[in-house]
Amino acid sequence: MNARDGAATGGLAVTTKRILVVDDDAKIRTLLRRCFESDGYEVAEAEGSESVRAAFAEGDFDLVTLDLNLGAEDGLDIARELQREHDVPIFMVTGKDDVIDRVVGLELGADDYLTKPFHVREVLARVRSVLRRTAKRLPPAAASGEVAELWQCLDGLRINFDAMQLLDREGRDCALTTSDFKLLAAFVGNPQRQLSRDRLMDLVNGSDWTPLDRTIDNQVARLRKKLERDPARPQLIKTVRGLGYMLTEKPVDLAG
Repeated sequence: MNARDGAATGGLAVTTKRILVVDDDAKIRTLLRRCFESDGYEVAEAEGSESVRAAFAEGDFDLVTLDLNLGAEDGLDIARELQREHDVPIFMVTGKDDVIDRVVGLELGADDYLTKPFHVREVLARVRSVLRRTAKRLPPAAASGEVAELWQCLDGLRINFDAMQLLDREGRDCALTTSDFKLLAAFVGNPQRQLSRDRLMDLVNGSDWTPLDRTIDNQVARLRKKLERDPARPQLIKTVRGLGYMLTEKPVDLAG
């Protein structure tokens, strides 16, 4: 039995989270490996796209830390491939002045970022937070045999914000990034109300944005692909010309 499968402890399966560290600097990889292993994680290393593919061929990961500056390779290309091929949270590591790269990375669906130089304690704290937010949990109904009081229905979709889980209209799990869930929560918390782009940015990102930041439009487009019956003709999240967006339906609680 390997660490991924878990060890039996008092009749319970204890699963070790797996992290892939992607960086072309061997010293940084070693530093992060030791940092994560000291906190009980199983760690693998990769220095570029080929070794990332090789690592995933050996098994899945619960999180990838990704340096966006990989010398001859573009870390954003790897981020795109990870989003396309694997349902895995991405924690970006960037240079201090790489504002554009950070914005593009977040638009691609990365869950958090940290700039160099960094302190290992902050890395651990942020990674723990991402793993908590993105942890896939069984719906409480499956675990207890009861209908979970925190589930909501929206146009045939089922949403549980505590579990950060979205089920599509056929009951299949639909992967959303942390930022996507924040945006969905902003709409669900303000149904049938016109929300400006600035208001949505406040609700999703707090004070961490600038007036020139328009990543919210890309986030809405990405969320529509997950929610709409026909993303080309959105009916659930409507554009309010000259202002922003509006969720056209009110969610229904599925409290038991």
